[in-house]
Amino acid sequence: MVGLELVSYLLSGFSSIFCKACQAITLSISQITVFSKYTAILISPLGSAIFLALVAFLLIALHRRKFALMISALAVFWLFIFSTPMVSYQLRLHMESVFLPVPIADVPKSDAIVALGGGISPAQPHFPFINLRSAADRTYQAARLYKAGKAHLVVLSGGSDPQVSEPEANAMATFIQDLGVPASALLLEGLSRTTRENAIFTAKHLKERGIDRIILVTSALHMQRAKRLFEEQGLMVFPDATDYEATTKPYGPLAYLPDTDALDGSSRAIKEWVGLWVVKLGRLGSPK
Repeated sequence: MVGLELVSYLLSGFSSIFCKACQAITLSISQITVFSKYTAILISPLGSAIFLALVAFLLIALHRRKFALMISALAVFWLFIFSTPMVSYQLRLHMESVFLPVPIADVPKSDAIVALGGGISPAQPHFPFINLRSAADRTYQAARLYKAGKAHLVVLSGGSDPQVSEPEANAMATFIQDLGVPASALLLEGLSRTTRENAIFTAKHLKERGIDRIILVTSALHMQRAKRLFEEQGLMVFPDATDYEATTKPYGPLAYLPDTDALDGSSRAIKEWVGLWVVKLGRLGSPK
C-alpha cells in the first residue's frame, strides 16, 4: 500500500527527529519521560490534527487564508488516514508480527513468569469489582504458563495512582487466583507506573532472589519495547506475547472509512513506535 508506506516514512521521520532532539539535549530521567510522552501525544493522529488546526487558526488571524486552508486540509487528511481500519490494522500488524504466538509446549521453562499490568482495573469504592479489559489476556496467559509448569513463580507488575485505587497488581492477583494459581506462587510489584518502572522494580525483586531468567508476558503491540527494557536490567527474556489486535484483516469499503476504534488502535501503535525509538536510543524514559 503506497499510503501505508507514506505513513511509515513520515512516522520514521518524526521518530528520528525526536531521537536527535534527545541526543542534542541533556535531560534527566523524568524530563525525558515527560518529553517522550508529549511527543507521542503530539504526533498521534488526534494530537497532530488539533495542532494543525491551531496553526490554521493562527494563519487566519494573520490573514494567510490560503495557507490556513492548506493546513486545515492536511489536518483532516492526517486524521482521516489513521482513522481507517486498513491503515490501523497495518500499523498494529507491523508492530505485532515481530513476536508471533508461541504454543505453550514450545515455551521453555524458566525461573519466573512476569506478567505486566495494563489490562485490569482495580476495584474502587463506587465499583467494588475488578474490571477486565482486552489486555487482561496477559494475566490469563501467565496462569496458563504456570499451570503448564513453565515456572514456579509468577510476578505481577503494575501500579496505580494511590489516590484513585489500589495497585493493579492486587487486581491481577485476584484474577489469577480465580484461574487457579495459588497465592504462594505470586510476587506482587505494585509501585510501577510506566513500562520502564515495570522492568526496574521487577528486576530488583528478582535479583534479590537470584533470578535472572524470565518469561515475559505482555500484549504483542507492547512486547518490543517491554522486552528491550527488561533486557536492559540484565535479565534473560523469553517473550511470550498475547492480546493480539491485528488478527483479522479488514475488507470491503468499510476498511477505508473512518472508525473510532481504528483511530484508537493507530494512536496506540504510534505511541509504541515512539517508545521503541526512545529505548533504541539508549536513553532513559519512554511513554507509559
